Amino acid sequence: MLLLTVLVSWSCTQGSDSGKIETLTMAAVPTELNAMVYIAEDQKFFARNGLRVTLKGYDSGATAAAGMLNAEADIALAAEFPIVRQVFNKKDIVSFGSITKYENTYIIWRTGSGIKTIQDLKGKKIGVTLQTISEFYLGRTLELNGMSIQQVILVDTKAPESEKTFFNGEVDAVAMWEPWVTQINQRMGKEVSMRALQSGQYAYWNIVSTAGWTKKHSNVLGRLMKSLLQAEDYIVGHQDETKAVVRKRMSFDATYTEMIWPRYQFALSLDQSLITAMEDEARWMIKNKLTQEKNVPDFLDHIYFDALRAVKPEAVNIIR
Repeated sequence: MLLLTVLVSWSCTQGSDSGKIETLTMAAVPTELNAMVYIAEDQKFFARNGLRVTLKGYDSGATAAAGMLNAEADIALAAEFPIVRQVFNKKDIVSFGSITKYENTYIIWRTGSGIKTIQDLKGKKIGVTLQTISEFYLGRTLELNGMSIQQVILVDTKAPESEKTFFNGEVDAVAMWEPWVTQINQRMGKEVSMRALQSGQYAYWNIVSTAGWTKKHSNVLGRLMKSLLQAEDYIVGHQDETKAVVRKRMSFDATYTEMIWPRYQFALSLDQSLITAMEDEARWMIKNKLTQEKNVPDFLDHIYFDALRAVKPEAVNIIR
Protein backbone atom coordinates (compact mmCIF):
# COMPACT_ATOMS: atom_id res chain seq x y z
CA MET A 1 0.00 0.00 0.00
CA LEU A 2 1.37 3.39 -0.98
CA LEU A 3 1.90 5.64 2.00
CA LEU A 4 2.15 9.39 1.66
CA THR A 5 2.87 11.89 4.38
CA VAL A 6 2.09 15.47 3.40
CA LEU A 7 4.28 17.85 5.33
CA VAL A 8 3.21 21.40 6.00
CA SER A 9 6.74 22.77 6.25
CA TRP A 10 10.27 21.60 6.60
CA SER A 11 13.73 23.16 6.78
CA CYS A 12 17.21 22.60 5.41
CA THR A 13 20.01 21.98 7.88
CA GLN A 14 22.62 24.69 8.11
CA GLY A 15 26.21 23.74 7.47
CA SER A 16 29.46 25.58 7.86
CA ASP A 17 30.20 28.41 5.42
CA SER A 18 32.84 31.08 5.57
CA GLY A 19 30.53 33.78 4.21
CA LYS A 20 27.28 35.25 5.43
CA ILE A 21 24.43 32.77 5.70
CA GLU A 22 21.52 33.88 3.50
CA THR A 23 17.95 32.78 4.24
CA LEU A 24 15.45 31.71 1.61
CA THR A 25 11.81 30.68 1.93
CA MET A 26 10.50 28.44 -0.83
CA ALA A 27 6.77 27.80 -1.41
CA ALA A 28 6.28 24.24 -2.63
CA VAL A 29 3.91 21.31 -2.62
CA PRO A 30 5.56 18.17 -1.16
CA THR A 31 6.19 16.05 -4.27
CA GLU A 32 8.79 13.88 -5.93
CA LEU A 33 9.12 16.70 -8.50
CA ASN A 34 11.27 18.41 -5.88
CA ALA A 35 13.93 15.66 -5.98
CA MET A 36 16.66 18.16 -6.83
CA VAL A 37 15.70 20.31 -3.83
CA TYR A 38 15.57 17.30 -1.51
CA ILE A 39 19.03 16.19 -2.65
CA ALA A 40 20.43 19.69 -2.20
CA GLU A 41 19.20 19.51 1.37
CA ASP A 42 20.22 15.92 2.06
CA GLN A 43 23.75 16.40 0.68
CA LYS A 44 24.04 19.81 2.38
CA PHE A 45 24.63 21.66 -0.90
CA PHE A 46 22.44 24.52 0.32
CA ALA A 47 24.41 24.83 3.54
CA ARG A 48 27.77 24.60 1.81
CA ASN A 49 26.76 27.46 -0.43
CA GLY A 50 25.73 29.61 2.51
CA LEU A 51 21.96 29.12 2.29
CA ARG A 52 19.43 28.35 4.97
CA VAL A 53 16.35 27.20 3.06
CA THR A 54 12.89 26.77 4.54
CA LEU A 55 10.24 25.04 2.45
CA LYS A 56 6.70 26.17 3.12
CA GLY A 57 4.05 23.63 2.16
CA TYR A 58 1.13 24.23 -0.22
CA ASP A 59 -1.38 21.89 -1.86
CA SER A 60 -0.51 22.74 -5.47
CA GLY A 61 1.97 24.66 -7.56
CA ALA A 62 -0.77 27.22 -8.25
CA THR A 63 -1.29 28.00 -4.57
CA ALA A 64 2.47 28.00 -4.01
CA ALA A 65 2.92 30.60 -6.76
CA ALA A 66 0.04 32.65 -5.36
CA GLY A 67 1.58 32.44 -1.90
CA MET A 68 4.88 33.71 -3.22
CA LEU A 69 3.12 36.62 -4.95
CA ASN A 70 1.43 37.39 -1.63
CA ALA A 71 4.88 37.67 -0.01
CA GLU A 72 4.48 34.42 1.94
CA ALA A 73 7.72 33.12 0.41
CA ASP A 74 10.66 34.38 -1.63
CA ILE A 75 10.36 31.87 -4.45
CA ALA A 76 7.98 29.08 -5.44
CA LEU A 77 8.01 25.80 -7.34
CA ALA A 78 5.18 25.48 -9.86
CA ALA A 79 4.24 24.12 -13.26
CA GLU A 80 4.14 26.50 -16.19
CA PHE A 81 0.34 26.79 -16.23
CA PRO A 82 0.13 28.88 -13.03
CA ILE A 83 2.76 31.17 -14.57
CA VAL A 84 0.52 31.65 -17.60
CA ARG A 85 -2.43 32.46 -15.34
CA GLN A 86 -0.48 34.97 -13.30
CA VAL A 87 0.88 36.66 -16.42
CA PHE A 88 -2.71 37.09 -17.61
CA ASN A 89 -3.45 38.51 -14.15
CA LYS A 90 -0.73 41.13 -14.78
CA LYS A 91 1.41 39.83 -11.91
CA ASP A 92 5.15 40.31 -11.59
CA ILE A 93 6.28 36.71 -12.03
CA VAL A 94 9.41 35.26 -13.64
CA SER A 95 10.84 31.77 -14.07
CA PHE A 96 14.54 31.11 -13.46
CA GLY A 97 14.32 27.68 -15.05
CA SER A 98 12.81 24.22 -14.79
CA ILE A 99 14.13 21.59 -12.40
CA THR A 100 11.97 18.69 -13.62
CA LYS A 101 10.17 17.69 -16.81
CA TYR A 102 7.40 15.24 -16.09
CA GLU A 103 4.32 13.25 -17.04
CA ASN A 104 2.19 12.44 -14.01
CA THR A 105 -1.40 13.56 -14.68
CA TYR A 106 -4.26 11.09 -15.16
CA ILE A 107 -8.01 10.77 -15.09
CA ILE A 108 -9.59 7.95 -13.13
CA TRP A 109 -13.21 6.74 -13.03
CA ARG A 110 -15.25 3.81 -11.76
CA THR A 111 -15.51 0.92 -14.20
CA GLY A 112 -19.12 0.30 -13.18
CA SER A 113 -20.26 3.88 -13.73
CA GLY A 114 -21.04 3.48 -17.43
CA ILE A 115 -17.96 5.51 -18.38
CA LYS A 116 -15.83 3.64 -20.88
CA THR A 117 -14.43 6.42 -23.06
CA ILE A 118 -13.62 10.10 -22.69
CA GLN A 119 -16.85 10.92 -24.57
CA ASP A 120 -18.81 9.20 -21.80
CA LEU A 121 -17.67 11.95 -19.41
CA LYS A 122 -20.19 14.37 -20.94
CA GLY A 123 -22.34 15.82 -18.18
CA LYS A 124 -20.34 14.05 -15.45
CA LYS A 125 -18.84 15.59 -12.32
CA ILE A 126 -15.06 15.63 -12.52
CA GLY A 127 -12.88 16.48 -9.55
CA VAL A 128 -9.93 18.64 -10.58
CA THR A 129 -7.80 21.24 -8.87
CA LEU A 130 -8.84 24.39 -10.69
CA GLN A 131 -6.20 26.84 -11.94
CA THR A 132 -3.58 24.07 -12.08
CA ILE A 133 -2.13 22.33 -15.10
CA SER A 134 -4.43 19.34 -14.51
CA GLU A 135 -7.35 21.57 -15.53
CA PHE A 136 -5.58 22.33 -18.81
CA TYR A 137 -4.72 18.70 -19.52
CA LEU A 138 -8.31 17.66 -18.84
CA GLY A 139 -9.64 20.38 -21.13
CA ARG A 140 -7.26 19.52 -23.94
CA THR A 141 -8.03 15.80 -23.69
CA LEU A 142 -11.75 16.56 -23.94
CA GLU A 143 -11.12 18.69 -27.04
CA LEU A 144 -9.07 15.93 -28.67
CA ASN A 145 -12.12 13.72 -28.20
CA GLY A 146 -14.61 16.15 -29.72
CA MET A 147 -15.78 17.76 -26.47
CA SER A 148 -15.16 20.93 -24.50
CA ILE A 149 -14.60 21.57 -20.83
CA GLN A 150 -17.99 23.29 -20.72
CA GLN A 151 -19.64 19.89 -21.33
CA VAL A 152 -18.53 18.49 -17.98
CA ILE A 153 -19.13 19.67 -14.43
CA LEU A 154 -15.88 20.69 -12.79
CA VAL A 155 -15.65 20.24 -9.03
CA ASP A 156 -12.72 22.09 -7.48
CA THR A 157 -10.88 19.33 -5.59
CA LYS A 158 -7.64 19.80 -3.70
CA ALA A 159 -5.12 17.04 -4.30
CA PRO A 160 -5.00 15.77 -0.68
CA GLU A 161 -8.81 15.50 -0.71
CA SER A 162 -9.14 13.76 -4.08
CA GLU A 163 -9.10 10.18 -2.80
CA LYS A 164 -11.83 10.82 -0.23
CA THR A 165 -13.90 12.88 -2.67
CA PHE A 166 -13.79 10.13 -5.28
CA PHE A 167 -14.29 7.23 -2.88
CA ASN A 168 -17.35 8.91 -1.33
CA GLY A 169 -18.97 9.30 -4.75
CA GLU A 170 -18.97 13.10 -4.71
CA VAL A 171 -17.57 13.06 -8.25
CA ASP A 172 -17.77 10.61 -11.16
CA ALA A 173 -14.10 10.96 -12.08
CA VAL A 174 -10.93 12.67 -10.87
CA ALA A 175 -8.31 14.41 -13.02
CA MET A 176 -5.26 14.49 -10.80
CA TRP A 177 -1.52 14.06 -10.57
CA GLU A 178 0.56 11.43 -8.83
CA PRO A 179 0.69 10.02 -6.23
CA TRP A 180 -3.01 10.61 -5.62
CA VAL A 181 -4.30 8.67 -8.63
CA THR A 182 -2.16 5.66 -7.72
CA GLN A 183 -3.48 5.81 -4.16
CA ILE A 184 -7.04 5.66 -5.52
CA ASN A 185 -6.06 2.86 -7.89
CA GLN A 186 -4.44 0.85 -5.11
CA ARG A 187 -7.42 1.35 -2.82
CA MET A 188 -10.09 0.44 -5.37
CA GLY A 189 -8.24 -1.91 -7.72
CA LYS A 190 -10.39 -3.32 -10.53
CA GLU A 191 -13.23 -0.98 -9.61
CA VAL A 192 -11.50 1.88 -11.46
CA SER A 193 -10.00 2.68 -14.86
CA MET A 194 -7.15 5.14 -15.33
CA ARG A 195 -5.99 7.03 -18.41
CA ALA A 196 -3.04 9.38 -18.98
CA LEU A 197 -3.98 12.96 -19.80
CA GLN A 198 -0.70 14.43 -21.04
CA SER A 199 -0.44 12.53 -24.33
CA GLY A 200 3.34 12.57 -24.28
CA GLN A 201 3.62 16.32 -23.54
CA TYR A 202 5.94 17.13 -20.69
CA ALA A 203 5.01 19.60 -18.00
CA TYR A 204 7.73 21.77 -16.49
CA TRP A 205 8.38 22.26 -12.76
CA ASN A 206 9.76 25.78 -12.48
CA ILE A 207 11.54 27.98 -9.96
CA VAL A 208 9.60 31.24 -9.93
CA SER A 209 9.72 34.55 -8.14
CA THR A 210 9.21 38.21 -8.96
CA ALA A 211 11.48 40.47 -10.96
CA GLY A 212 11.49 42.79 -7.97
CA TRP A 213 12.84 40.11 -5.62
CA THR A 214 15.39 38.99 -8.21
CA LYS A 215 16.93 42.44 -8.59
CA LYS A 216 17.51 42.67 -4.85
CA HIS A 217 18.72 39.11 -4.25
CA SER A 218 21.03 38.14 -7.11
CA ASN A 219 23.53 36.71 -4.62
CA VAL A 220 20.92 34.46 -3.02
CA LEU A 221 19.69 33.33 -6.42
CA GLY A 222 23.24 32.53 -7.51
CA ARG A 223 23.78 30.36 -4.44
CA LEU A 224 20.46 28.61 -5.05
CA MET A 225 21.23 27.78 -8.68
CA LYS A 226 24.73 26.55 -7.78
CA SER A 227 23.25 24.27 -5.12
CA LEU A 228 20.67 22.86 -7.53
CA LEU A 229 23.31 22.21 -10.19
CA GLN A 230 25.33 20.28 -7.64
CA ALA A 231 22.18 18.30 -6.82
CA GLU A 232 21.63 17.59 -10.51
CA ASP A 233 25.17 16.27 -10.87
CA TYR A 234 24.66 14.10 -7.80
CA ILE A 235 21.40 12.64 -9.16
CA VAL A 236 23.08 11.64 -12.43
CA GLY A 237 25.63 9.50 -10.61
CA HIS A 238 23.53 8.35 -7.66
CA GLN A 239 20.13 7.21 -8.91
CA ASP A 240 19.57 4.64 -6.17
CA GLU A 241 20.57 7.04 -3.42
CA THR A 242 18.30 9.73 -4.89
CA LYS A 243 15.35 7.36 -5.00
CA ALA A 244 16.00 6.47 -1.37
CA VAL A 245 15.98 10.15 -0.35
CA VAL A 246 12.72 10.82 -2.21
CA ARG A 247 11.18 7.60 -0.93
CA LYS A 248 11.96 8.52 2.66
CA ARG A 249 10.86 12.13 2.23
CA MET A 250 7.52 11.20 0.69
CA SER A 251 6.95 7.91 2.55
CA PHE A 252 6.70 6.05 -0.76
CA ASP A 253 7.23 2.33 -1.03
CA ALA A 254 9.97 0.95 -3.29
CA THR A 255 7.58 -0.50 -5.89
CA TYR A 256 5.81 2.80 -6.42
CA THR A 257 9.06 4.74 -6.62
CA GLU A 258 10.41 2.44 -9.34
CA MET A 259 7.13 2.70 -11.26
CA ILE A 260 7.06 6.49 -11.42
CA TRP A 261 10.78 7.19 -11.87
CA PRO A 262 10.87 6.89 -15.70
CA ARG A 263 8.24 9.66 -15.94
CA TYR A 264 10.63 12.32 -14.63
CA GLN A 265 13.69 14.10 -16.00
CA PHE A 266 15.57 15.87 -13.23
CA ALA A 267 17.75 18.58 -14.78
CA LEU A 268 18.03 22.35 -14.83
CA SER A 269 16.78 23.76 -18.13
CA LEU A 270 15.27 26.67 -20.00
CA ASP A 271 13.99 25.02 -23.16
CA GLN A 272 12.15 26.51 -26.10
CA SER A 273 9.54 23.82 -25.53
CA LEU A 274 8.66 25.54 -22.24
CA ILE A 275 7.69 28.68 -24.14
CA THR A 276 5.76 26.59 -26.69
CA ALA A 277 3.83 24.90 -23.87
CA MET A 278 2.99 28.22 -22.22
CA GLU A 279 1.76 29.68 -25.51
CA ASP A 280 -0.40 26.60 -26.09
CA GLU A 281 -1.90 26.91 -22.62
CA ALA A 282 -2.49 30.64 -23.10
CA ARG A 283 -4.39 30.01 -26.34
CA TRP A 284 -6.49 27.39 -24.55
CA MET A 285 -7.34 29.84 -21.78
CA ILE A 286 -8.33 32.53 -24.28
CA LYS A 287 -10.45 30.06 -26.27
CA ASN A 288 -12.28 28.90 -23.16
CA LYS A 289 -12.76 32.46 -21.84
CA LEU A 290 -10.72 31.80 -18.71
CA THR A 291 -9.13 35.21 -19.19
CA GLN A 292 -10.39 38.51 -20.52
CA GLU A 293 -7.21 38.90 -22.57
CA LYS A 294 -7.40 38.30 -26.32
CA ASN A 295 -3.74 37.91 -27.21
CA VAL A 296 -1.01 35.49 -26.17
CA PRO A 297 1.55 37.31 -24.00
CA ASP A 298 5.25 37.44 -24.77
CA PHE A 299 6.45 34.97 -22.18
CA LEU A 300 10.08 35.88 -22.83
CA ASP A 301 9.35 38.91 -20.67
CA HIS A 302 8.75 36.49 -17.79
CA ILE A 303 11.94 34.44 -18.10
CA TYR A 304 15.07 35.39 -16.16
CA PHE A 305 17.95 33.93 -18.13
CA ASP A 306 21.03 35.11 -16.23
CA ALA A 307 20.79 32.84 -13.18
CA LEU A 308 20.83 29.56 -15.12
CA ARG A 309 23.21 30.85 -17.76
CA ALA A 310 25.72 31.66 -15.02
CA VAL A 311 25.93 28.05 -13.80
CA LYS A 312 24.85 25.96 -16.81
CA PRO A 313 24.84 28.00 -20.04
CA GLU A 314 24.29 24.97 -22.28
CA ALA A 315 20.88 24.42 -20.62
CA VAL A 316 19.50 27.73 -21.94
CA ASN A 317 17.93 26.90 -25.30
CA ILE A 318 15.23 29.56 -25.64
CA ILE A 319 15.36 31.72 -28.78
CA ARG A 320 15.15 35.41 -27.91
